[in-house]
Amino acid sequence: MNAKNSGVERPLSKVHYKYAMQRPICQSCHQRSCAVNYIKEDVTHYRSRCENCARKGRGLRPRDPRWKSAGYKKKPACDKCGFKAKLPTQLLVFHVDGNLNNLEQRNLKTVCLNCVELLKKTDVTWRLGDLEPDV
Repeated sequence: MNAKNSGVERPLSKVHYKYAMQRPICQSCHQRSCAVNYIKEDVTHYRSRCENCARKGRGLRPRDPRWKSAGYKKKPACDKCGFKAKLPTQLLVFHVDGNLNNLEQRNLKTVCLNCVELLKKTDVTWRLGDLEPDV
């Protein structure tokens, strides 16, 4: 089942649209894309669940995000609008250049959920250099 047919609508950035449309949605959480099982004869076969749900089923903890492993810490307030969160889940880590593999401190910003939606819809993003690097 593709993300188009799953009935779950979620906004995707232009960078990730093609990648996400190729992968089916997890049958357990209905949020993330399924994990790759194997590739045979240039055909990719997917698991029925995402990596996090598969790890939970085996009694394992979900992996820490890569930005956390790189030493970045979420701030208590949004870097874009200054919103002060009561709960840490109200803030996300945003990659300025859109590359999730770029874990430089100046590429990572803490933004609130409202600003994430605005950044997705308007395609207005930071330029590297708009903000000072985090210390």
